[in-house]
Amino acid sequence: MVTLGSYILRNSTPMKNFIYLFFSLLLLLSCQEKDNQSHVLTSQSSEGYELLKNQCYACHSPVSSSHDVIIAPPMAAVKMRYSRRFDSKDEFVDAIISWTMNPEKEKALMRGAVDKFELMPKQAFKEEDMLKIASYIYENKLEEPSWFAAHQKEMHGNANGMRQGMIK
Repeated sequence: MVTLGSYILRNSTPMKNFIYLFFSLLLLLSCQEKDNQSHVLTSQSSEGYELLKNQCYACHSPVSSSHDVIIAPPMAAVKMRYSRRFDSKDEFVDAIISWTMNPEKEKALMRGAVDKFELMPKQAFKEEDMLKIASYIYENKLEEPSWFAAHQKEMHGNANGMRQGMIK
């Protein structure tokens, strides 16, 4: 099998070979440098991201203009809170699925959000879709609204996203 690279190397001068190899190496290195930045973008093409975007971001928007115009906490806040409570992926995913399949005020981890926005209405989610969404949330960095970091600092200070007096 003849690849483009082997064809170019066989049918060109040493200088062209050097230029080809140099630019190939440069391209490879630039892709590796952007790997951390592009991980979210690459992962966003996954089915979990598509489900998250289509089923969750209508209420849990990562692009809202301020905390005053949202109807539910951004998904980045949900991830932050659940990550602090659940150490393993299995626990995290199970908790997200349990909440979304049957939201109840008594089992709410984000009590401040329930106080501000009311209880999340029960949705007609498929459990297998929620598994993909919850896994995606756990495994990927989520987009945050531009105001999110300042809000976290103002509202929660050093409380790591948990309201004062709440137990882990």
